[in-house]
Amino acid sequence: MPGAVRNLFSQLMIVNPSVEVYLLEPDGRIAGHAAPEGRLRRDRVDLAPVRRLLDGGVLPILGDDPRSVDGRKVFSAAPLQVNGRDVGFIYVVLLGEAHDLFAARGSANVVLKTALWSIGLVALLCLAAGLVAFNLITRPLRRLTEAVRQFDVHGVPPELPPAAPAVAPMAPEGSRDEIAVLDTAYRHMVARIGEQWKALTRQDQERGELIANVSHDLRTPLSSLHGYLETLLLKDAVLDAPERRRYLAIAIEQSRRVGELAQSLFELARLEYGFVQPDPESFSPVDLVQDVFQKFELRAESRRVALKAVFPPHLPPVHADLGMIERVLSNLLDNALRYTPEGGHIEIALAASDDSLDVTIGDTGPGIPQELREGLFQRPFTVGGARRDGGLGLRIVHRILELHGREIILLETSGQGARFGFSLPVFRKVAAGPG
Repeated sequence: MPGAVRNLFSQLMIVNPSVEVYLLEPDGRIAGHAAPEGRLRRDRVDLAPVRRLLDGGVLPILGDDPRSVDGRKVFSAAPLQVNGRDVGFIYVVLLGEAHDLFAARGSANVVLKTALWSIGLVALLCLAAGLVAFNLITRPLRRLTEAVRQFDVHGVPPELPPAAPAVAPMAPEGSRDEIAVLDTAYRHMVARIGEQWKALTRQDQERGELIANVSHDLRTPLSSLHGYLETLLLKDAVLDAPERRRYLAIAIEQSRRVGELAQSLFELARLEYGFVQPDPESFSPVDLVQDVFQKFELRAESRRVALKAVFPPHLPPVHADLGMIERVLSNLLDNALRYTPEGGHIEIALAASDDSLDVTIGDTGPGIPQELREGLFQRPFTVGGARRDGGLGLRIVHRILELHGREIILLETSGQGARFGFSLPVFRKVAAGPG
């Protein structure tokens, strides 16, 4: 019986897919249906709406949807009798699940078409507005193009442009037209092209010099690393344990140098191309100096170099990017340790002045010759035949302080050694208003 009912109901739903047919027992329990396995969400239907429908109640009347936990839909129903005895009801949901699916798809298509038409219309309006605005904006510039063309016709060498040649006036004398302003600005611009071109040429030369020196700095430890590893490979059978460890230690040291240089290059690129910006906060400069000293304490002891900090009590906090300023101090301290001989010392001094905190770092190394001081923070330099970190450390320091609106300078010293100085803004608390 259930199988026959299912087949019958399936055929009815094929004829009209928008309806669903169910066989109900007298108490409302669903006795037969054609729903797929697992799609039925109720096992009985409330008969109160069914009786209102059969009694001729006011339409529309909503009944339980067997395929929904709490849904209600328009339905039709008829009593089922066998041999004059009521055995249940035929329950038909008029807008079934298939109809809902088709309706949802149709609604989605309508919404999509409406959205596409709206986007297209907005795009056309934007294009039209853009063309009109472009035409209005470029109209005076097109007139100025003729003046620029005249400058180009004069054949001025780009590497050393002189003052702008006479350009035919674009507006009557005494006119306050905007083109006259542009023409004047253009004349001043051309007058400065020579200086700008020289600056670009100098920067390009410095960049080429930096690349050449960095390539040299990379090639040296890489060649050493390759040589010691190759020796270990070829002489592994004849080397004793102490020699093998010594070769490995040298190879690891060269690898560390390559890693540090690569990290410095990466950091410099991020700073110069604006990928890193300061995130200022207030912090104690004394605590920062102590933290940096702890990082270099063992290295300084191994080189027999004393680290000294000089600062008065009750220094105010500063307002800057803590990580960047730590990098500045670390670079300067690392540079000083490289060239301070045994028995020497490195001193960091802090002093408050007005709205700034002055920081100086000095060492007792060989110092920096006078001829190398020009462009010290922009190009590599050597001291005693050895390059100081390829110039990258001081260049990173210069860029970090530049991002803070500060600069680093090389201070004059009365004796031996190098001494650098820079300042940081002091943190000032904003006084609370009344009330």
